[in-house]
Amino acid sequence: MKEFLLIFRMDYSKMPKGSPEEMQAMTKKWMDWIGGIAAQNKLFERGNRLTTGGKVIWSNKSVTDGPYTEVKESIGGYSIVKVDSYEEAVELSKGCPILSLGGNVEIREVSRL
Repeated sequence: MKEFLLIFRMDYSKMPKGSPEEMQAMTKKWMDWIGGIAAQNKLFERGNRLTTGGKVIWSNKSVTDGPYTEVKESIGGYSIVKVDSYEEAVELSKGCPILSLGGNVEIREVSRL
């Protein structure tokens, strides 16, 4: 089996501001989706949500604030799944709740060299 990093991206400035009940319902969708992957014994690491701030270190060793406001999509979180192929990772990702919010899932194979 191979490990695949699922990177959750979206334009958070366009994310709907829901009521507490709507936010709770969305959280439940995420937990159900991740729970379904775990129930199949395909969840390697649940991952976490990421904050909107950060730092970028450049090749000249300068440090700037980031991510930048002009960046359209921002990484909001990640998970790692353990499956046989990209195709299987794609199928799991099709159920990701971020897709219903206009976001996307980037899938990258983890290399353990």
